[in-house]
Amino acid sequence: MSRTNDFVQAITDGNTFKGDSITVGSAILDGETITNAYVKVPLKTMNRHGLIAGATGTGKTKSLQVLAENLSDKGIPVLLMDIKGDLSGLAQPSPGHPKIDERHEKIGLPFESKKFPVEVLTLSEQDGVRLRATVSEFGPVLLSRILDLSETQSGVVAVIFQYCDNNKLPLLDLKDFKKILQYATQEGKKEFTEAYGRISTASTGAILRKVVELEQQGADLFFGETSFDVDDLLRVDNDGRGYINIIRLTDIQDRPKLFSTFMLSLLAEIYSTFPEQGDSDRPELIMFIDEAHLIFNEASKALLNQIESIVKLIRSKGVGLYFVTQNPTDVPEAVLGQLGLKVQHALRAFTAKDRKAIKLTAQNYPDSEYYDTTEVLTSLGIGEALVSALDEKGRPTPLAATMMRAPMSRMDILTDSELSNLLSESKLVKKYNEEIDRESAYEILNEKIEQAEAEEAKEKARKEKEALKKAESKKRTSSTRRKSTRMNPVVKVLTSATFIRSVFGILTKVLKK
Repeated sequence: MSRTNDFVQAITDGNTFKGDSITVGSAILDGETITNAYVKVPLKTMNRHGLIAGATGTGKTKSLQVLAENLSDKGIPVLLMDIKGDLSGLAQPSPGHPKIDERHEKIGLPFESKKFPVEVLTLSEQDGVRLRATVSEFGPVLLSRILDLSETQSGVVAVIFQYCDNNKLPLLDLKDFKKILQYATQEGKKEFTEAYGRISTASTGAILRKVVELEQQGADLFFGETSFDVDDLLRVDNDGRGYINIIRLTDIQDRPKLFSTFMLSLLAEIYSTFPEQGDSDRPELIMFIDEAHLIFNEASKALLNQIESIVKLIRSKGVGLYFVTQNPTDVPEAVLGQLGLKVQHALRAFTAKDRKAIKLTAQNYPDSEYYDTTEVLTSLGIGEALVSALDEKGRPTPLAATMMRAPMSRMDILTDSELSNLLSESKLVKKYNEEIDRESAYEILNEKIEQAEAEEAKEKARKEKEALKKAESKKRTSSTRRKSTRMNPVVKVLTSATFIRSVFGILTKVLKK
């Protein structure tokens, strides 16, 4: 057999699976696309996570789009973090192009143009389904991680949550949390000290400053009701296609605290609520994080630790995490080592540092007798990638330089009118976009403080009234005593010794006469 035939046989054998799979393109050998040498990804191992990497303009986002489309067609819901804002075109069919037809002819796949069921979500004031969560749902541990608190400060947060639980005070938004922090060292200081011990004003002050920092990045829009139910990410349409949920993040690139808060909340909620399913034949949900290098560069230590833990554990829930970034070295090693699927687009070697990074990247892929991986990484064209997945037994599939298939949907954003029409048909917009501000800790504590102040004012007035009465009574008693001891002036004169002697003297003279 010729080298080409050997290659085709190796690719075909390595990409033949018992279960369902996604065809991402056809293999390339010596710069030529081999028609019908399909490169596939088995659905069974897509919960083993993955990476899509490559230099700017090499086709990373289009590969993401292809995977999302095919997952949707298989009835598997998808969640996309759209940081650049160029993924909403999934809701409209591709207009087609001669170059797309030429590409698919080389691959050996017919091209089909179609749109997909899309739900647009938002963390900010942009149009879309509003994503929210309450402070109570975060809990003291997760909230302390978000705020990057010390052990002592985390202890204070735990006490705050315990007090709210014991006193039925709902912690819904950040104003609730700030109010109870202030109450703990001011009006409620005695109550807290008796029940939990003394809480330092220095600790609550430091926590408040961290909360204000979070608010300045827009987290006040995220915390509150109605809380988003992660089960709504698992919807399928009437045709059995999974919804592609796109989170618009174009306006929060410079607000890493807000993104960290959302990611921690989402991953924790999915992990705690999704049922354990082990190694099933297909995933329940696939999450793509586009421009992941922006996240890892700015992410808090808490987020990085949480992602590392979740990547290791969440696959048993049927959830796969896929990171889209410029260079694999952008992803922490602890995360990179857990990724099963790797779609590596071209890398550019402009500096010595770039060449070193390419050599390191090449070592992340299986050895191949058909490729010099380091050389191929710098020679791939637009829409071409090195692909290595895991087969159904968890073994790496043959490394293949691949001509990637084109997206079936539009490779562009929706117009304002198209987006408006999409949102007007959304059931989730109606469910989540009504802002609710029911009575919670803020209102209850304010009422409690007002009642306490009213009682205090009433008690003060009562004491002042009693003091006034006592003062008046004392004054009357003193006046009465003065009146009873003072002698009438006339009586005083008539009873004086001088007056009596005078009278007796006159009487004596009169009697002698």
